Amino acid sequence: MDKILKIITFSVRELGEILLFIINSIVGFFLCQKRFSKIIISSYEIGFRCLFIILVIGLFTGMVMGLQMYYTLIKFGAESALGTAISLSIIRELGPVLSALMIVGQSGSAICSEIGIQRNDEQIDALETMGIGSRSFLAGPRLLAGFICFPILTAIFDLIGLWGGYFSGSILMGLDAAIYWNKVFSSVQFIDVLGGFIKSFIFGVFTIGICCYEGYYSHIKSSYPGIRGVSQAATRAVVKSSIFILVFDYLITSFLL
Repeated sequence: MDKILKIITFSVRELGEILLFIINSIVGFFLCQKRFSKIIISSYEIGFRCLFIILVIGLFTGMVMGLQMYYTLIKFGAESALGTAISLSIIRELGPVLSALMIVGQSGSAICSEIGIQRNDEQIDALETMGIGSRSFLAGPRLLAGFICFPILTAIFDLIGLWGGYFSGSILMGLDAAIYWNKVFSSVQFIDVLGGFIKSFIFGVFTIGICCYEGYYSHIKSSYPGIRGVSQAATRAVVKSSIFILVFDYLITSFLL
């Protein structure tokens, strides 16, 4: 029991440190110069470079769901509900969760490694010596880019996932396309879309914040110095971000339902 309490206390304390890191980085970023160009560069890193993997994962997620749910629903004579099942599953849950996991795996780990290497090469110390807020300079634009790009990529994932379900259910399995799309449009409500975007906004800020935080403090939190410590930080960033996504997905879902 004591170990569980220690783990909970440590997790809450670290989450608070990450939250303060995010707030300080964003507030300090608005005092920087050339803010727009920094956001554009960070949006390219987080958004455009992850577009291909979002398209691929979204398409095949929809296709797999189309096959699995069709064979499940047909046992109950309810194959006409395929559009409802796929659209609500993707828009409410799979879209924001899988998009966030893919972005963290590709861009989040790279961001953590880059900041960790800058810490290892004493570039962050040089920024502080020149009077430049290193957290706002390095983490600020990436946090705002995550806030912008995560919902956009989630929306793309949702759309391509619905088309993947249409391909499996209608083209391969023979379900009437009109029935499929009619169920999609009639079953999805505004609150469903809003819930998915709320998740993507929260995931975008906190997961990128975790990756920046782990890279920024890699010299303190890693058990090995140098490059090996940076690799440890990148691993921790991906693992912690993934846990955060799944835990807070449950908490947000329970709050919205």
